[in-house]
Amino acid sequence: MSPRRTTRTDISLRFEEEGFENGARRIAGIDEAGRGPLAGPVVAAAVVLPRGFSLPRLNDSKLLTPAAREEVFDGIRSAALATGVGIVPPQVIDEINVLQATRLAMVQAVNQICPSPDYLLIDGPITLDVTIPQRPIVHGDRLCCSVAAASIIAKVTRDRIMMEMHELYPMYGFDSHKGYGTEAHRAALKQYGHCPIHRKSYKGVKGIGKGTQPAPSEGESRSGIRKTK
Repeated sequence: MSPRRTTRTDISLRFEEEGFENGARRIAGIDEAGRGPLAGPVVAAAVVLPRGFSLPRLNDSKLLTPAAREEVFDGIRSAALATGVGIVPPQVIDEINVLQATRLAMVQAVNQICPSPDYLLIDGPITLDVTIPQRPIVHGDRLCCSVAAASIIAKVTRDRIMMEMHELYPMYGFDSHKGYGTEAHRAALKQYGHCPIHRKSYKGVKGIGKGTQPAPSEGESRSGIRKTK
């Protein structure tokens, strides 16, 4: 039997309330975006919400339209006590594998929160190598408000990065599939070869030759991801 699919009505603040009742004061929800794509970074977010937080349409980012995600993203950023974002580029994903890259991005996101959170709620069966007490929650992005908020911050941030990458490498269609292995993306890989932001260790990219796209310019990171101020 497949795991039960959770819905919007499953999302609540019960995990946060349990943390508050056990003495926590700054609880961060953590989630990632971009483990599966053939190109681009993995992005993680950490979000500290005020106690009793409520926002219409808050949900797992995968269940929202792009327009709804942008709207909820703005609401989260306005109301959150703190947010942090970690970004790990494709070269590092290839070097250490995507699970370790996900953990690294999550730790980066947590380290941006100041003052530091004293309790972490993490999507999935993932734990982090930090001293902060933590609780992994399978399907946390559909069960826990803080994790759902983090999923939206991570997803919108990554989508915006991939839109920028489309300007550099328009032949791949990153504006539509955001690096995922769609039929159109795989066809473009066969036609043009891989570019600097493709994950060379991934099936679908591995074994495909390098394209003729120029290396990232001085205004970009070594991953091909443009640096922002």
